[in-house]
Amino acid sequence: MSTYQQLKGGNVKRVDSDPTNPEIGQVWYNDTANEIKVRTTALAAWASGGAVNTGRNGIESEGTQTANLAFGGNPPGGITGATEEYNGSSWSEQNDLNKARGYLGGCGTQTAGLAFGGFNAPDDRYLNNSEEYDGTSWTEGNNLNTGRDILKGCGTQTAGLAFGGNTPGNTAKTEEYNGTSWSEQNDLATARRGCGGAGIQTAGLCFGGDTSVGTPTVSLSTEHYDGTSWTGGGNMPARREGLQSGGIQTAALMIGGGFPVTNACNQYDGTSWTATADMATARGDVGGSSGGGNILGLAVGAPSHATTVEEFSDTTVFSNKLDVS
Repeated sequence: MSTYQQLKGGNVKRVDSDPTNPEIGQVWYNDTANEIKVRTTALAAWASGGAVNTGRNGIESEGTQTANLAFGGNPPGGITGATEEYNGSSWSEQNDLNKARGYLGGCGTQTAGLAFGGFNAPDDRYLNNSEEYDGTSWTEGNNLNTGRDILKGCGTQTAGLAFGGNTPGNTAKTEEYNGTSWSEQNDLATARRGCGGAGIQTAGLCFGGDTSVGTPTVSLSTEHYDGTSWTGGGNMPARREGLQSGGIQTAALMIGGGFPVTNACNQYDGTSWTATADMATARGDVGGSSGGGNILGLAVGAPSHATTVEEFSDTTVFSNKLDVS
């Protein structure tokens, strides 16, 4: 009978803790757990998560599937500054934004979030307000240079990126945040609002969105940001706006959107988009986020001010216990 060393050319590596990002097919022995483990993939799927306390459209959410931050939006009765935290099971209400708003941009984590832009009312649009969240409350920061709503963001509280939006009229404006102030950068190649976004300040991703004024003309284009300028990436398989997204530039997740509103989702590998598992519910103007290359996604609210939440899983680590007694 062949041994692992004969088949693979080496012994199983012994470690005290599991690798943080093992390759598919990688095998290791965990001395602490007394287990042999192997990284493999499971079929992508969506499952029901804990419902938000306040159902709303135009919500923004940041963080990961087990430590998420949702804020702002448009519930029945008007715009809100309501903020909620998710622990992977349930949502808890926190201190509100100082400026209630919907269709805003955001980035960061549950304990270090950033909210910017958006609108409060038909006569209070194209906001430039920027706020920072510390895990407890929001504080006012320096404003965007270009006020706008229906924009997108990515990155962190101290290295954020804001792009696109409605000023009125679609904009290609891009700004970077350094934790203190916003600075204008090179524009998107295509002005758009309601686009998706993912990544970090020096490796951002923008895709889809409405490129017209008046009758919607929805884009298929994807653009990559390298910390200086935007360049073209692989086109989306279908035209979407009002979508949500997350992940990184080379492992992104596109969630729902329209026109028409869909439950379809796609993944991006840095070059091209491929279909993945559909959500149970078609959603547009939805909040959502995903953390890192494993793409643990979250779809929050919408349509019709829904409180429902869906969780996405794509990759997991399976283990078989080895009896060493």
